[in-house]
This record gives sequence, structure tokens and C-alpha cells, in this order.
Amino acid sequence: MTARGQFRVLSSALAGIQVVAADSAQVFARHTHEAFGIGVVERGAQRSLSGRGTVEAGAGDVITVNPGEVHDGAPIGDAGRAWRMLYVDPEVIAGAVADIDPAARAFEFHDPVLADPRVVARVARLLSTIADPGSEAALLALVGDILRRQTGQGLGTRSLASIAAARGRIDDDPAAAVSLAELARTAGVTRFQLLRAFARETGLTPHAYQVQRRIDLVRRLIARRMPLAEAASTAGFADQSHMTRAFVRRYGLTPGAYAAARV
Repeated sequence: MTARGQFRVLSSALAGIQVVAADSAQVFARHTHEAFGIGVVERGAQRSLSGRGTVEAGAGDVITVNPGEVHDGAPIGDAGRAWRMLYVDPEVIAGAVADIDPAARAFEFHDPVLADPRVVARVARLLSTIADPGSEAALLALVGDILRRQTGQGLGTRSLASIAAARGRIDDDPAAAVSLAELARTAGVTRFQLLRAFARETGLTPHAYQVQRRIDLVRRLIARRMPLAEAASTAGFADQSHMTRAFVRRYGLTPGAYAAARV
């Protein structure tokens, strides 16, 4: 590793979010970002000045920074530290906050370091899914938990007797590209309300439910002896490898093995 360390910009499927992975012993001078920053320390520890005082963060802690907030950063110890950080445009955060709690005022992080297991798990989940369009749901869940933590009260999500309209839209055409916002409009609720109600009723997020329905369609297409690449395209997957990963995660075998077993 060089003295400056290693910095990589990772793929993000969500507009307005950049992901940076770093492993470095570098000491950063005071600086600011235009975006909200939220991430997790994966190895080592660091000390930093923030607008909320000097703080220390270690492995497993979530670290945050607000737009325009002056901060620096230095490793604790000689081994440096490793972290992954999401930089989220203020407009993206504002949209999520308005969707979750329309009465909420301007949002900012209150704590520069968080060890709350629920928030840590939410950040880890978002980082692990950020290359997938379905990570929009993980972002909403994370912002919702932070709002709840900072206000000290639960956020209301209108109880839905049924999310049949949104579910039906997916069932009718699982291959169609449909966003969380479109499904929410179909159900007549906000994205956050849909996310919570859909998960309560089905056990899956809307995106996970759509992937499952696409896999169900693939199984029917395979039964008709459709070639795998064509089945992937017909069912709405980006390509055959995308279909294969989803299939293996759910059933433990590849679509090819499933097709061969049916012969």
C-alpha cells in the first residue's frame, strides 16, 4: 500500500449516491463535502474533528457527516483504517425524509459516530445492495431508522388492509421495469408506507417480490424448453448471469441444472 492508501469508487445503482471504499493511514486536513456522508469503519480506528466535537470511531461503528460540515480525520495507531462511505446528494435525502415524514423539518445527522446495532445493520445492508436498483428500499429504511432515533418517536405508516394493487401490477407483468415510486402511486401511498406494508403482508420488499416473480416466470419458460438466455431476457433480467445469481440464491442450483433435471 502507498502512503496515501487505496481509494476506490464503487458502483451505485441509485442516482445521487456515490460509494467510496478506502484503506488508508492518511491524515486528512480539514475539509467539507457537498453531500451527506454515512458509512462504516471496517478495520482499525480513527479520530476526527466534526462540527459536533472531536470523536473517535472504531471497527463496526457508523460515521456520518453533514453537507458543508468541516471535519478532518486521522488514524489511531500505525495500521491505518478501512472504511466504506456513501455520499448522498442532499436532494436524495430530502426526498426520502419528505416521503417518510412530511412534517419533518430540514434533516441533518445529530451524531458523528453511531454504534446503534439497528443503524449499523441498515448501513451494511445498503452498502451490500447499492449496485442493485432494489437498494432504494434499503435507503428509505436507513433514513427512517435514523429519523426515528433522532426524534425519539416512531414514524407513522398508514396501515393498509391490502397492497393488492401494487402486488397485482407486479404479478401481471413481472418482467416490466417498475420503480418503487410507481408502485407507491398505484397503491396510493408513499414509498415508505408501501415498503413497510408490502413487507408486512408478503415478507418481501417490492423489489425482492418482483425478482421472485421473475424467477417463477423463468421456471415456466424453462419448462417450455426456452433457451436460458432468451428466458432471462423475457423475464426481465439484465442478462443470463443476473438470472443465474438470483436463481441460485433462492434454490441452490443453476437454471441450467434445473433445466437438465426436468429432461
